[in-house]
Amino acid sequence: MASTTMSQHLAAIIPEKGSPLKIVHRPTPTPGPTELLIEVHSIACNPIDYYMRDHGFAVASYPAIPGSDISGIVIAAGSSVPAAAPKVGTRVTAFAHAFFTHGDPDYGAFQKKVLVPASSVCPLPDGISFNEGSILPMAVQTSMAAWYSAGLARGTKLTSADKKGMLVWGGSSSIGGVGIQQASRMGYVVYATASPHHHEYVKKLGASKVFDYKDINVVEKIVKSAKEDGITINLAYDAAGALQPILDILKAVKGDDVAKLASAVLLGSVTPTVEGIDIKFVSAPSDDAERDEWSQWLYWTWLKENLQTGEIVPSPSIKVVDGGLESANKALDELKGGVSGVKLVLEV
Repeated sequence: MASTTMSQHLAAIIPEKGSPLKIVHRPTPTPGPTELLIEVHSIACNPIDYYMRDHGFAVASYPAIPGSDISGIVIAAGSSVPAAAPKVGTRVTAFAHAFFTHGDPDYGAFQKKVLVPASSVCPLPDGISFNEGSILPMAVQTSMAAWYSAGLARGTKLTSADKKGMLVWGGSSSIGGVGIQQASRMGYVVYATASPHHHEYVKKLGASKVFDYKDINVVEKIVKSAKEDGITINLAYDAAGALQPILDILKAVKGDDVAKLASAVLLGSVTPTVEGIDIKFVSAPSDDAERDEWSQWLYWTWLKENLQTGEIVPSPSIKVVDGGLESANKALDELKGGVSGVKLVLEV
């Protein structure tokens, strides 16, 4: 844990496994050599947050603080933060490292001031609000980690002549929506699934065709469409937990190459083995040094540039849960109960 100053700030801690979040004042930490201290303005909620609260997932000890998605203002920087990192006073979006630090309370999002490795912080353009900025990091990092897991090279760029398709299952979710934007920019013909009332929205993100995932014939319809369009689909991104239908589609239209399926949903204790299909759980580089370099490229170059040009936009719609940090349990319970096409955000 980092050293602390004498000041304190408001935080929502997990006192013990399975316990509701508790609002406390805790010491404000001082950033380590390559860290930034961020004053948080908005926090976006993700399923992993209530998994950490309810089940102790990825938590090493208590008290712990969950949370990954934040936006705010840099208020302090470590002694060795690279010059390319956002400066003190900059409005930023950032990926808090609650997962990588196993719940270390200095690094979880659900508090007013949080430490973040400088490599996981990106400046926000003036046209993007704190609420919009808060929904970016998990979605961007998870989707980009999917391509890393699938072995895609940085800067992959296809043309229409390549006839390469990609399937994104769960296109109206935050991670699915950003995945569609990324895949479309790489030149893939993107097929996506979503509820019918989200179809037009998903198309605006860059999907060529959108299918109703509840349709009992959805597999047959996607296979038929791919064959009619003359494309092979040998890359899939599961943002919603639909392993079997995706496998059925890939087996039918993957062509001669080995297909890659990157799942953002935990695969369980036994990963299925399917001939000709490589199934991976989405993950960023596991080596600390490699992950730091990858994150610098992702946040300081790729995301920064694409936010400035408008090539990547925050998605989906935002629903603010009133009450700030005091409503953290309410927000996580609502997310756990199921939401569709919206991202729950706390303003702190």
